[in-house]
Amino acid sequence: MSDKKLVNWLFKTGAVRVCPEGKPFWYTSGTIGPYYINTHFLYGSEKKANELLEAIDAFKSNKLGCPDKLLKLIDANYAGDEIFKGLIDSMLEYIKNNIDLAEIDYVSGGERRDWFFSLILAKLLEKPHITIYKDLAAVITENGETFAAQSINGARVLHIADLITEASSYDRAWIPAIKKISGEMTHSVVVVDRLQGGCELLERNKICSFAMVSIDKVFFDSALDLGLISNGQYEMLLKYTSNPRDSMKAFLKEHPEFLENALKANDKTSERARLCMDKKIYM
Repeated sequence: MSDKKLVNWLFKTGAVRVCPEGKPFWYTSGTIGPYYINTHFLYGSEKKANELLEAIDAFKSNKLGCPDKLLKLIDANYAGDEIFKGLIDSMLEYIKNNIDLAEIDYVSGGERRDWFFSLILAKLLEKPHITIYKDLAAVITENGETFAAQSINGARVLHIADLITEASSYDRAWIPAIKKISGEMTHSVVVVDRLQGGCELLERNKICSFAMVSIDKVFFDSALDLGLISNGQYEMLLKYTSNPRDSMKAFLKEHPEFLENALKANDKTSERARLCMDKKIYM
């Protein structure tokens, strides 16, 4: 699969959204920035992805029953959605080309968005799947049966995730959950790497890290070439990825009305703007 095809899919499904020129998004942290990434929208659309998240929330209280119910839904979508099938087939080929499958005993995925990709890929790779929950509980699905994970006796695990930023979920939950059952996470494959230190954290933990696409200048070059973003958006994105804090500090200095208007806006926007002020993020 060409990088441009994946870039196109990310924009087409709304998995990547870039702000209009001069109107960065307010993030929940009280910071601002020019783009959002919701990789799970590659399930086909935002609507489809949200429906699967609702199903996960309905199923996950039954830890043993959840993986099978989810896989049935994901299987059906894989058969019927061109973008999702294209992505999964490309990930499958990528994994086979970059990782020696003889060195992989299990595939794992963490609650919730990893499961969009890990369950179906485990099936296609013919590997048992370890479903990891946020409380570090884990269940194994193998040969059509799901059971509570006990010791896997040093078995090697490939973790599949939707997105990696700083790898905080890996550090907090996914790596400890695999260690808890005496396994070793040796590889990680993600759809999107935001290049914010996650890969380096995994490497420090002796985990080989792979990504289908990275959010960098090459990514934005492709988006510009495809006509998915304007020149103004492109310049803002490059400044942001080079230095998120300084670029947005400079933007607010050049556009003081942006913060003033945000403080007067709807509850969510004004709340985030006040948080920005209180934490003195760009002072």
